Amino acid sequence: MKVVFLLFDSLNRHLLGPYGGTRVPTPNFDRLAKRSVTFDKHYVGSLPCMPARRDIHTGRLSFLHRSWGPLEPFDNSFAEILWDHKVYSHLITDHAHYFEDGGATYHTRYDSWEFVRGQEGDPWKAMVQPHWERLRELYHERQFGTAQRDYFRNYMVNRQFIRDEKDFPSVKCFAHALEFLDLNRDADNWLLHLETFDPHEPFFAPERFRQPFRTGWNGPVRDWPRYGRVDELPEECEELRANYYAVVSLCDFLLGQLLDYFDAHDLWKDTALILTTDHGFLLGEHDFWAKNRMNMYEEIVHIPMFMHAPGLRTPGTRRAALTQTIDLAPTFLDLFGVAPPPEMQGKSLLPVLERDRSLREAAAFGYFGGAINVTDGRYTYHRYPEDPKRQEVYQYTLMPTHIWDRFSVEELRTIALAPPFDFTKGVQTMKIPMINTSPMFNNYGPGSLIERETRLYDLAADPGQERPLSDADAERRMIGLMTGLMRDNNAPPEAFARVRLEGA
Repeated sequence: MKVVFLLFDSLNRHLLGPYGGTRVPTPNFDRLAKRSVTFDKHYVGSLPCMPARRDIHTGRLSFLHRSWGPLEPFDNSFAEILWDHKVYSHLITDHAHYFEDGGATYHTRYDSWEFVRGQEGDPWKAMVQPHWERLRELYHERQFGTAQRDYFRNYMVNRQFIRDEKDFPSVKCFAHALEFLDLNRDADNWLLHLETFDPHEPFFAPERFRQPFRTGWNGPVRDWPRYGRVDELPEECEELRANYYAVVSLCDFLLGQLLDYFDAHDLWKDTALILTTDHGFLLGEHDFWAKNRMNMYEEIVHIPMFMHAPGLRTPGTRRAALTQTIDLAPTFLDLFGVAPPPEMQGKSLLPVLERDRSLREAAAFGYFGGAINVTDGRYTYHRYPEDPKRQEVYQYTLMPTHIWDRFSVEELRTIALAPPFDFTKGVQTMKIPMINTSPMFNNYGPGSLIERETRLYDLAADPGQERPLSDADAERRMIGLMTGLMRDNNAPPEAFARVRLEGA
């Protein structure tokens, strides 16, 4: 068996042709849909970037126990399990978060890995004294920064070294992938994890991909929206969206290169291909940009998923089974005939490929410290603490790092030891309270939330989630599903208390 796992970042499902999108031509996503099974009810688990990747590796939800952070010593990793069974894994990525304090244990789970530099705020090129006045003219004031280690500063410097199409990190990632396939397509027992940060912001694509979406914008570079409420002028909003569309178009082109390679070498007969993303991205829907600050709307949590496996008898078909990110790890293992460890709660998708069947009644998802959310595929229910800034919430970890930082001394002063959870393999963890001076509190934590209202939506009657539903019976049912999933995840007692649920 051979597997190519293609992971995009912030790829919006509703823009893709196979899901009804028309704004951006996506002929290669259309090609893939004809060769694979398209999943219609695929959802996220833990968010954002690295929490999602922890779910991908471990096959279980992490957002009820900790925020952004590394794989823990007790965590399972599909790549490491495959190594135990003599399956070679290789990671190709331009996702700089793997190489920060909060992600430093992921890439080393693979047998080998390649890191392509230059995306977003990657501290790549050293320019001690940039030409600030020139850069101030080139970039919009909302994405201009001069502070040392500032993400905007790093991006402006990086762009000076990304001049031609071949220089773009995502283009390099796919070139490395084709090189891997040239070297290894005749070998057996390997998994290639090909990942690109695109179309994550900032929305920077080669010029030819921007041409079809020209808006007439004559202002400075405007390709990095601020997380939060939309307050830009309409023409500025259109420019931001157009730059996102350009990067999606680039992603479609790059996917086409991979599909061409599969066609040329008939890899369809012996190589699985799985494509998905970690989450979506609001482009003004619900009057918001991005993620993290608002309710977990469908545009963020309902994500694309395509899967081809050798011998697939029903290419071009669709599945209505409710699936989510935690199903990836057990699927990878199942492709190689490896049984999942008991801590994995996801389900292999292989049985669903040939026949649509139910894997679960509901799926839970969320951000650490935010709402707890659940869907059954018909309804979504989003239950918030009464006051997210004043709630009892702890991080359970043996790896006390945030995105870019170690936990502060202040955070660690009140550390306690917690009894083992059912997934920590008998190991106690540190129990660390989230405090309002935590680096995460106002970034990906409770202090960042703008919307905090518990809501129920009926997706059949209100697919745009414009009218919260008042239905006591439906809410009661969703609460029951939520409580059961939390128990299954061995959620700590305060996770129930903070959203006023019985069941710890």
